[in-house]
Amino acid sequence: MDENYDVIVLGTGLKECILSGMLSVVGKKVLHMDRNKYYGGESASMTPLEELYTKFQMGTPPEDLGRGRDWNVDLIPKFLMANGQLVKTLIRTGVTRYLEFKSVEGSFVYKGGKIHKVPADEKEALGSSLMGMFEKRRFRKFLIYMQELDENDPTTWQDVKPHECTIKQLYSKFNLDGNTIDFTGHALALYLNDEYFHKSALDVIKRCKLYSDSLARYGKSPYLYPLYGLGELPQGFARLSAIYGGTYMLDKPVDELVMEDGKVVGVKSQDQVAKCKMVICDPSYAPNICTKVGQVVRAICILDHPIPNTSNALSCQIIIPQNQVGRKNDIYICCVSHAHNVAAKNFFLAIVSTTVETDKPEEELTIGLNLLGSIKQKFVSVSDLLEPIDDGSQNQIFISKSYDATTHFETTCIDVLDIFKRATGDDFDFSKVTHANMDEEQ
Repeated sequence: MDENYDVIVLGTGLKECILSGMLSVVGKKVLHMDRNKYYGGESASMTPLEELYTKFQMGTPPEDLGRGRDWNVDLIPKFLMANGQLVKTLIRTGVTRYLEFKSVEGSFVYKGGKIHKVPADEKEALGSSLMGMFEKRRFRKFLIYMQELDENDPTTWQDVKPHECTIKQLYSKFNLDGNTIDFTGHALALYLNDEYFHKSALDVIKRCKLYSDSLARYGKSPYLYPLYGLGELPQGFARLSAIYGGTYMLDKPVDELVMEDGKVVGVKSQDQVAKCKMVICDPSYAPNICTKVGQVVRAICILDHPIPNTSNALSCQIIIPQNQVGRKNDIYICCVSHAHNVAAKNFFLAIVSTTVETDKPEEELTIGLNLLGSIKQKFVSVSDLLEPIDDGSQNQIFISKSYDATTHFETTCIDVLDIFKRATGDDFDFSKVTHANMDEEQ
């Protein structure tokens, strides 16, 4: 361990493992350490099922839940957008050779006490039960505008400057009503709350296009989920890092970050110091330079049936927009099952999550939990949302944000790419990663 490294990465959560792989790809000498014996950090997968019951101090699983080894329960499950950056990275790096994905069957949004399929193209918009006839026409025009818009071609802008106007102004141009705005911003563009109203229209359009392009890949929904859960993802990126020269150490205590003149110069572990130019870590390794910005409440629920009113989907996402239920933040539901090899046959895992707004977090999930039907077992957790207090440019300590309440990876990818740029000064060049490099392992 007595060596000099460009980067020391602490923690094997998915964000840290992706960054470790990316930094190794661009030629950085990386040492990756974790105090735990396992990959995943706070987003680890629990297998067998007994491990989940032990973590939540719930005794032992009942026999009717089948074999414990048939369960792979992600503590923070998130779906991947089929055309998103994470999937592109997995494909370009060849990490997909260690993983197998299956599409998620349905994408739904909550309105007026009911679940509706999310319309993402003109045909679906015209057949949707979310809108009346005249609103469908307006929304169809809006979808066509977004699909045809080219930010570099003013002839496609229709008298709107998408770089300059806000999305709220664009909504007004198309006379969209509040319900349509709700599912556009929250179920298509995947914003957590309505603070995005003041963002550039172009940013929102790009997010909606990503949803639509992802949907076009497989048809049922824009989302993918790996067979056997997310547990293999961190290990896949760890392998990528190792192929490019990265070094991994699990079960390695981290005693302190060694500082000189206000900058990190190394990491101390058991009387040894590994020197480095920068540290990337999750908040648990540098709590003194993080701040709590809120909490997330999650309920992992075991069901013996699909979620009602989802056409018996074996997997799905349901987004409950804040305005529909008088909240400041959305409520998210994701459901996976034996179809993804994460539960015993005929069982389902449904996870309900939201950003905490009151002093009774579990009660805030009630609307989401009520959509699930009967629940065999429920595991509830409340986690702090931590963020670094600065951008890391002075002390060269770059800290990831805690995982938010969303059930998709888009905010995770935004954080990863932001950390990479802050740490290196450059955007990550995905073209530098090729299958040919992965073939060197063979």
